[in-house]
Amino acid sequence: MNDKVNILLISTDQQHFSALGAVNPAIRTPNLDRLCREGTRFDRAYCPSPVCTPSRASMITGLYPSHHGAWTIGVKLPENTATVGSRLSANGYRTGLIGKAHFQPLASRPGCESLESQPTLRDLDFWRGFHGPWYGFDHIELSRNHADESHVGQHYAIWLEEQGLSNWRDYFQPLPGDTASHAPDTGQDLPYWAREQRSWELPEHLHYTHWTGERSLAFLEQQATQDNPFFLWSSFHDPHPPYVVPEPWASMYDPQDMQPGQLLPGEHARNGPHFAKTQETGPDFTQWHTPFEAHGCASHLYSHDALKKDMAVYYGMMSFVDREVGRILDKLDELGMAENTLLVFTTDHGHFLGQHGLVAKGPFHYEDMLRIPMIVRWPNKVTAGKVSNAIQSLVDLTPSFLDAAGLGVPEQLQGLSQIPVWTNEVEEVRDFALCENRHNPHMPHLVSYIGKRYKITVYKEGEFGELFDLDEDPMEHHNLWDSPAAADIKQALLQDFVQGMLKSEPMIMPRVAHA
Repeated sequence: MNDKVNILLISTDQQHFSALGAVNPAIRTPNLDRLCREGTRFDRAYCPSPVCTPSRASMITGLYPSHHGAWTIGVKLPENTATVGSRLSANGYRTGLIGKAHFQPLASRPGCESLESQPTLRDLDFWRGFHGPWYGFDHIELSRNHADESHVGQHYAIWLEEQGLSNWRDYFQPLPGDTASHAPDTGQDLPYWAREQRSWELPEHLHYTHWTGERSLAFLEQQATQDNPFFLWSSFHDPHPPYVVPEPWASMYDPQDMQPGQLLPGEHARNGPHFAKTQETGPDFTQWHTPFEAHGCASHLYSHDALKKDMAVYYGMMSFVDREVGRILDKLDELGMAENTLLVFTTDHGHFLGQHGLVAKGPFHYEDMLRIPMIVRWPNKVTAGKVSNAIQSLVDLTPSFLDAAGLGVPEQLQGLSQIPVWTNEVEEVRDFALCENRHNPHMPHLVSYIGKRYKITVYKEGEFGELFDLDEDPMEHHNLWDSPAAADIKQALLQDFVQGMLKSEPMIMPRVAHA
């Protein structure tokens, strides 16, 4: 009989910290609200990077992007990297990943071979024969696309065919040279995140959100027949744009009820020049788009009515995910696993829905982008119904999971075990979080230090930066970087920043002799 704790990580992609019914009555997430009642909600959790690949790689390695190697999207996480999955698997755990991975780029070349690129993504014969191991996960079932993107394939496409949808390609954007009959219209002048038609003809029971939930249930059911403990990452793709989802979720929320964020007149006058450029038509970001596009370095001017429609769909996507989370919670109860399962719910990074005049994501380190939802449930160990302001980081997940499994925390890791905080033994184990954002070899390249009260952001080049007082200015409208009145605070924070980076250095090898 298994007496080790099971570990279940449930994540979304690009979820704003307010997209949670427990903190926002405008959105309905009854199952996540249930988790909040049964566990502890951490309101000051942060991502180590506001971009998918580096943040996700930090989640499974316990290292910051500058150390694990996958420093931005389009960069491969080395396959020989030690992960939480490989460490748990070596100690008797069955490990699984269902849903989105995004550890590898959409292109493949010698030395950077990628399974997450075409034509491999749609080579279903390959995926029928490959379910791992991969990055320490003994069993994988993957899908690389968001919404109707052409990156669809892998195990999800196989499942679609098993469900009888042999023409699944027709519901997704075409590959070059293909045609599509049911994919929503992207529109000629729409940004990448938008769709003219936000309601998707793909039936909800064939959507990848339902697939991720369904396959997670299958993993749990199989594991119930085994004696060894498990680590499962149920990795949901949404509410990441494009904003398109099947009914009833597409029309679940009325756009007229949505209240997107807004730009405060003059607020970007105190920020670096790239902030103000987002409010121009056709801004020049040429130097930052080298060698590849820098996400968010473009015009963010966007119709307010269109943003309200997008926000309504974003909420619908999140409510759809919540339903599947509920099915997973019910399955844990049905199988008698809930009492012995450490469950963490979170996301990989945040999202802009009009705040500061911004949409989606980019090199703008506001709380909307860096702060994330996090809920921890572990019956009889984690306090139920508690709300904590103890600072958390996704880089802490790997050491915390290893600690919970009784394996200790390897000195090679940069993250800290949050188990003493989660189990209410101590108030905090860290007083700061770091967030790295290197999107091209040159620029944008910035790092933020988030303390209990202040946040400061430094850039690789330029004399600009950001300094916000999160107590007095929680909406971050007043950048104090150049304020003479904040000069002493800035100097002290820069010292804290450097010391925080030094404290986070890993010990790759132990010292074993005097020389």
